[in-house]
Amino acid sequence: MFEAVVSLCLTLSDGPCRDQLLPGHEAATRASCTASLAASAPSLASFEGLGILGEPTCKTMGMALEVTEIAEGVFVHMGLIEEPNPTNRGDVANLGFVIGETSVAVIDTGSARWMGEALWRAIRQRTDNPVTHVVLTHMHPDHALGAAPFAAAGAQIVGHANLPRALSDRQENYLESLNRLIGPAQFLGTQTVPIDVLVHDRRDIDLGGRVLELRAWPLAHTAADLTVLDTTTQTLFAGDLIFHRHAPALDGSLMGWQGVLAELQKMELAKVIPGHGGPALDWPSGLEAMTRYLNVLETDTRAAIEAGARLGDAVETIAQEEAAHWALFEAYNPRNATGAFTELEWD
Repeated sequence: MFEAVVSLCLTLSDGPCRDQLLPGHEAATRASCTASLAASAPSLASFEGLGILGEPTCKTMGMALEVTEIAEGVFVHMGLIEEPNPTNRGDVANLGFVIGETSVAVIDTGSARWMGEALWRAIRQRTDNPVTHVVLTHMHPDHALGAAPFAAAGAQIVGHANLPRALSDRQENYLESLNRLIGPAQFLGTQTVPIDVLVHDRRDIDLGGRVLELRAWPLAHTAADLTVLDTTTQTLFAGDLIFHRHAPALDGSLMGWQGVLAELQKMELAKVIPGHGGPALDWPSGLEAMTRYLNVLETDTRAAIEAGARLGDAVETIAQEEAAHWALFEAYNPRNATGAFTELEWD
């Protein structure tokens, strides 16, 4: 298989440079790919500010993300349980897609453009159906920054009604930090994209004989959490409302998150895909660790406040009994304890 690419450089004088996928021109032969390029020249306007090294051309298809079919037509790529770094190139969150009779929906797109490109290739290896929707479960960059290739291919970008504001407020910091963490060579070409469809409460996406139910949640893990339920297999993409093995990250409301998990627990599901770990959890047992951690976080925080502890001292003790159960605990639990203390101090 062949695909269309254009080589972009941070600066033409000294790089770094990276081939960027131009989606939609995949073909079995180079000649067919070249003919597709000639018939429909792709716009390069989104790459303004970067150095374009030569004209778009066709090359052998690049690397595709490894995915697992965890239910019929439901595919998941499991990110590493690590912080983004040059070695893992930001591949640290779960991504997925669902194939219907007529179209495909993607759920989350990774930390950088290269991940969206590699996810596109994984889809193209399994179906020729168009990718019509990309659902971003929340604004965190490890889930949201790889969407540009799909937007270029004509997919609608879907998110919580609060997502545009949340991304706008943080995008400069997200782009700077991910560029620094994984390196400019791997991050080259990464950009945020506009959200085309806002979900205020619930919305359905019909993929042809297969309906996805989207639900926007109140303040919990973040202010913009969205879940995706494949009604054919009763598989829920939970985003970061559910963590597995990776320490949870509180960027919203502890009490709100506990309330949302209580609502999720009422749902009749077959499997749940967490934002990290898994890649698929049985239900409802897959919720137990998250519920336990948040309950301990609340109990210990209230006890510290009642005892008159100062925030700096309380953070050192809150939820320490959970340390053995979670990877990256020391990176995330102090932040969670700080957020919980600040919230519950005035409860």
